[in-house]
Amino acid sequence: MDQPMLEMKNISKAFNGITVLDNVNFSVRKGEVHALIGGNGAGKSTLMKILTGVYTADKGDIFIEGKPVSIKSFDDAKRNKISMIFQEFSLIPTLTVAQNIFLTRETKTSLGLLDDKECEKKTEELLKELEVDIKPSDIVQNLGVGYWQMVEIAKALSQEAKILIMDEPTSSLTKKETEVLFSFINKLKTKGYSIIYISHRMDEIFQICDRITILRDGKYITTLTCSETNLDTVIQHIVGMDVNQAFEWQERQYSTEVPPIFEVKNLNAGNKVQDINLKLQPGEIVGIAGLMGSGRTELVRCLFGIDPIDSGEIYVAGKKRSIKSPKDAIESGIALIPEDRRLQGLVLEHSVKDNMILPILSNLKKGLFFIDNKKSNEICNQLVRKLNIKTDNIFKQANLLSGGNQQKIVLAKWLANEPTVLLLDEPTIGVDIGAKTEIVNIIRELANSGKAILVISSELPELLAMSDRVLVMHEGKIKKEMKRKEIKSEEELEYAIQGF
Repeated sequence: MDQPMLEMKNISKAFNGITVLDNVNFSVRKGEVHALIGGNGAGKSTLMKILTGVYTADKGDIFIEGKPVSIKSFDDAKRNKISMIFQEFSLIPTLTVAQNIFLTRETKTSLGLLDDKECEKKTEELLKELEVDIKPSDIVQNLGVGYWQMVEIAKALSQEAKILIMDEPTSSLTKKETEVLFSFINKLKTKGYSIIYISHRMDEIFQICDRITILRDGKYITTLTCSETNLDTVIQHIVGMDVNQAFEWQERQYSTEVPPIFEVKNLNAGNKVQDINLKLQPGEIVGIAGLMGSGRTELVRCLFGIDPIDSGEIYVAGKKRSIKSPKDAIESGIALIPEDRRLQGLVLEHSVKDNMILPILSNLKKGLFFIDNKKSNEICNQLVRKLNIKTDNIFKQANLLSGGNQQKIVLAKWLANEPTVLLLDEPTIGVDIGAKTEIVNIIRELANSGKAILVISSELPELLAMSDRVLVMHEGKIKKEMKRKEIKSEEELEYAIQGF
């Protein structure tokens, strides 16, 4: 067996007495794409932050090509030829490819001026070596998003990186762009680069990776060879239980004899929402399925007062409500967890606490200008415990948490307002399999507490796991209603969605 390019041995890390990594081992071979995966709070990010010098391990050793190294800063990582390519692009769209690659490291003339021609020459040599079909003089904003990702990689390699950490590299890419990126990654493999690949997309991991290392709750679980394992086995290791058990539908009990807690009559809004009629009982979960553009998101936006309603009536707890703005919806007991948590659900630069108390600031006033910190801290800490949000404390910035934990903050934010009706638009999108199972269970528990829940999801296993009924939308209309206990398979729902 060849000596690993990178080896991390017995890595441990704790924050405020809470252990987040416990004797974790991880290694990457030369010319290998190695997936690092795990559920919500598994420790992936912390391990990579130790490797890139953001954090220092409390215990453990790091070896590069068999030699012990000390990594206590970003510069240490760079000296050891380690570079991380983050999920969010760091490129400046109005600059050229060459200017982005050598930004802050530009070659200068004898007069101290920037030498763009020399930078372009170096970039051309690099792109030729990497077999990337773009020009150094191309303006980045004129390139497809897939090529942005390649420029990010080229930028890292221009600094002589040999170990690349790719964090959700396909999150912004189309299927075609992903294929181009994978072809590029395979070229990097043949040139001997070692790639650590972090993603929650299992199909991609099996397509591009050679091995998989799985962490759970800060502990090393196992390392598997992709060609010798399967999806069910991997998910079982991530979740700690059989995947079928994790997403098994549980028939729930709720009263159909009492009046509906939420009712929509003859709702119309443009051509995307047409003649919608629906009812939700207290404690009921109703799923909405449909193709992209079927009107699912447009419907919940209308119900929450974001988009105007042309006609129709909305009732909450038997009372007719006039909802012309989100403020009206909130006062009526309706909450919306939007599809894009990063842009619409959170203020990422603010703390966990700040995000949670946003909808209830008026209830936390202490005098004219102050917030009751004791009361707000109690509410936030209670929600952190209730939803099992993995954070050092409620004052940590939201953007430092994992996607699954961020999604839980969005849920917590609205639960603090004690809504009657929850509208959930793609609540499990962009989170790993472990977080998906947690969120599905949280939704069930919320319904069990008496809340009415309307949930949109393109992830049919999750939709089937939590729904009591499923409504199928097409061209702005509800075309079909299906009782969950009568749906025999995912394929049956897929046929209904496709209109068969």
